[in-house]
Amino acid sequence: MAYTPELNIKYSGTLRRIAWAYAIPMTRAIEGLFDYASKFIDSKKVCDACRDRGFCEQCPFGNKSGVHN
Repeated sequence: MAYTPELNIKYSGTLRRIAWAYAIPMTRAIEGLFDYASKFIDSKKVCDACRDRGFCEQCPFGNKSGVHN
């Protein structure tokens, strides 16, 4: 794992409840949230601001938009 952000009580509790609802670990729940969010966030804006061009193959924004592929 590259980075572990700390969540405050509100967001940790929200994530925990999503995980409980789907009977999955919190790590899988947050991955699912990122996958879901990537469908609605402006890929071009993300790619234009990107500082890690070596991640495009794994990035849901790069693969979706084709900006850096």
